[in-house]
Amino acid sequence: MREIVVRTNKLTKKYKNCTALDAADMTVYREDIYGLIGRNGAGKTTIMKLLTGLTYKTSGEFELFGKTGAEAANEVRRIGSLIENPAFFGNLTAYQNLCYYSCQKGITDRGQIDEALKMVGLTENKNKKFRKFSLGMKQRLGIAFAMLDAPDLMILDEPINGLDPIAISELRTTFRKLNTERGITLIISSHILSELYAVANRFLFIDNGKVIKESTKQELDLECSRCIVLRSENIKRAVTVIEDKLGLSDYKVIDNRELRIYEENVRPDIVNRTLINNDVDVWEIFESGVSLEDYFKKLVGEGS
Repeated sequence: MREIVVRTNKLTKKYKNCTALDAADMTVYREDIYGLIGRNGAGKTTIMKLLTGLTYKTSGEFELFGKTGAEAANEVRRIGSLIENPAFFGNLTAYQNLCYYSCQKGITDRGQIDEALKMVGLTENKNKKFRKFSLGMKQRLGIAFAMLDAPDLMILDEPINGLDPIAISELRTTFRKLNTERGITLIISSHILSELYAVANRFLFIDNGKVIKESTKQELDLECSRCIVLRSENIKRAVTVIEDKLGLSDYKVIDNRELRIYEENVRPDIVNRTLINNDVDVWEIFESGVSLEDYFKKLVGEGS
């Protein structure tokens, strides 16, 4: 059974008359790359601040590395975060900036700085002044900063925001290296589903402070893939017919009244005719499949 790194139970944060986070439930497993998806102001940053101790909950609970309450607060040291960007000094080099923050953190092993810079691909620019960095390089230095404590969990708030496609691709490579080579669990937020889809394996959709849905990448693929949706009172009989009469095997039974067929080059009218000819009453049959962006818009619309 996979180890749970983060779990929340009806976690809520209110500011006077505003509810920034409303009874949020989420579960993050070890070595997940977990994507928080939502529009600006949806509640993503609030979750991150609660988990890292930058703000305090109004109600509900959260668990870090199996610990709750005061014990969970002690586990925050195992988190590296980039939520509010550290104030890097423009006239200092990348290495000097990380040295400054290492002193603040009580880190004496300078080898950790070199290792962090190597992991984010900044070794060749370690002696370059921060003010000469591109936006993508600045983001990678921020991730190196979050790595200084050799964390087990990294929490990154909108790290790809404003980056060009090349910089985004470089960051994706960095995330995968952190995850696969170091075994670090990552929680990454964004308002762009397609960008997180390229790297994350699990997702939490949130809007107006409310969790809409938690999903794996496999489940998301099924929701967005082109398919034929069939609804009938006799799904068990329908399965037998599409297997025996049409030779189809790539399908999924959703419940006792719906199944989805994912085979390519299969026409709904042929499926419909075959089922009717074999005594299966079809309530509804249609083609489905949406882009990631449309799927997100639909979820947000339902949440609102």
